[in-house]
Amino acid sequence: MEELDLIVESVKHDMEAAVKHLDHAFQRIRAGRASTNMVQDVMVEYYGALTPLNQVANVSIPDAMTISIQPWDRTAIGAIEKAIINSNLGFAPSNNGENIILNVPPLTEERRRELAKQAKAETEDTKIVVRNARQNGIKELKKQEGVSEDAIKATEEEIQVLTDKHVKLCDDHLKTKEAEIMKV
Repeated sequence: MEELDLIVESVKHDMEAAVKHLDHAFQRIRAGRASTNMVQDVMVEYYGALTPLNQVANVSIPDAMTISIQPWDRTAIGAIEKAIINSNLGFAPSNNGENIILNVPPLTEERRRELAKQAKAETEDTKIVVRNARQNGIKELKKQEGVSEDAIKATEEEIQVLTDKHVKLCDDHLKTKEAEIMKV
């Protein structure tokens, strides 16, 4: 029975990790307001090494539509600007010699729909990962020897309940994100 519990815990862990990944992906999808999460994945070429932006500069939000990036080393301004342009975030950085300002343009209706589609695609990918975790768990169950069919059937049902719970959680996160995106 202990092996069955380990299989269920492993499946649960994989499903929770998938939902956490979905939350992280949703943070990168902007919803009309400036956020430091929009630039958290930008990697800057700094002294020959790719370095996360938040390790070479202070990133702040002075107002709802602006991201301010103040490098700790002024010689890195060019590299930061280049990294932002190359990251395809859709921002045009302006540089005043001391810091970089990113103006977050208001979203058009068309862009909101695109972002909602992107959120939906991320959700579908996450659901696939959740279902794959279920399949892997059931495969592991089938490999178990010396375990009664009733115990295996009960564990399969437990895994299915976990799957349904996590798929619903994905749908709930999507509804929340879509509402956030479509709010003007």
